[in-house]
Amino acid sequence: MPELQEAQFDGLAGPTHHYGGHAAGNLASQRHRGLVSRPRQAVLEGLAKAGLVAGLGVPQAILPPHERPCLATLRKLGFTGRDDAAILERAAREAPGLLAACSSSSFMWAANAATVTPSPDAADGRVHFTPANLVTAFHRSIEAPFTGRLLRRLFPDERRFRHHPSLPAHPDFGDEGAANHTRLEGGSGGPGLHLFVHGRAPGEPLVPAGRHPARQSRLAGECIARQHQLDPARVLHLRQSAAAIDAGVFHNDVIAVGGGDILLYHEDAYADGEAGPAAVAARFAETCGQPLRLLRVDRGRLSLERAVATYLFNSQLLADPGGGRLLLLPAECRENPDTWELVQEWVADPACPIDRVIVCDLRQSMWNGGGPACLRLRVPLTEAERRAVFPGVWLTPARQRELEAWARRHYRETLTADELGDPRLLEESRRALDELTQMLRLGSLYSFQRAC
Repeated sequence: MPELQEAQFDGLAGPTHHYGGHAAGNLASQRHRGLVSRPRQAVLEGLAKAGLVAGLGVPQAILPPHERPCLATLRKLGFTGRDDAAILERAAREAPGLLAACSSSSFMWAANAATVTPSPDAADGRVHFTPANLVTAFHRSIEAPFTGRLLRRLFPDERRFRHHPSLPAHPDFGDEGAANHTRLEGGSGGPGLHLFVHGRAPGEPLVPAGRHPARQSRLAGECIARQHQLDPARVLHLRQSAAAIDAGVFHNDVIAVGGGDILLYHEDAYADGEAGPAAVAARFAETCGQPLRLLRVDRGRLSLERAVATYLFNSQLLADPGGGRLLLLPAECRENPDTWELVQEWVADPACPIDRVIVCDLRQSMWNGGGPACLRLRVPLTEAERRAVFPGVWLTPARQRELEAWARRHYRETLTADELGDPRLLEESRRALDELTQMLRLGSLYSFQRAC
């Protein structure tokens, strides 16, 4: 059986990266609402993180930004004018909140973009993609069409890749992508075990008795498992705990991370406590033929609130080229003494599956609620499948330097909410995206290019 290697596809922050506070339940987003953002720093931090991962020998690619502000959505909302500049000016005057939502750069968190099934796990032997509908939040619900088009462009070979439409745009099918999906496997190259985590069951309200919405529905996971032709014996559905959601755990990847034969999770991650991870471990042993290494963090050692503040569980779990596993942590973990002490204990413990850690600074992303794991979509691929990916998006040292120079040319150093209605920002953004597609040889990817 061909060997799988997990490729990382990182989303790039867009030129309109700002702190709009659009995401209910995302405490960092709410806390930093209205602050001056630094788009250039945001994209450079993301590129530095992606370059670090590529330097470890992990296949690393980038996902181009969506076009923002989204003029097509503003037109649907009734904003008209003699030209695009007039539409922006009217939206800024009459509904600045809607303009900010249509200017959101939240697509940079690629873990929310789609759910992916590798070829050994699907009955037809192809890699399956379903773009997330992201219906819980308006600013994200407009992303799915372009995400689907981009994925089809990057994974074009229909013999190897299968692209599905997003699930129906209804809360009963609320889908937040791979942020609530974990694939575990035993390292043999065979099929893995798929863990889908949800916040609400069919018929339950989007916002339950607690404060924050339960974004992911169980129906979404069930539908995607069918779409992707997964063996039911290799699928498990777990429910998030209400306490975790109310503490700011809007996605499972804020409170758990897994990969290979490791599941790292907080004691309060799941509604049924330890019964959930125990069921995962039992099913893993049954289907993958080896024990699952569970690493639990007790609430007495790290509270839910501290876990959310540091994003410890939103670290990237990667195969270490020297053997074993490493965690790529946000700098906030090192800055908090309790969290850093816990991490150092893991590294020092020979029995712990985490062998070492690397720290990266993603301050601009973290202030909007996205750590290292949020920024990447994991796509396990065989060597032949990697060769079938659109070549321009793979990150090399030379391509990283090109992208950094591109960002310095086109991205503003700072951005305020009042500047989102500036027609010059739209022009700058379009020039940046046009140059990017030429650099990556992607052709006319954006609507403004196809209209020319």
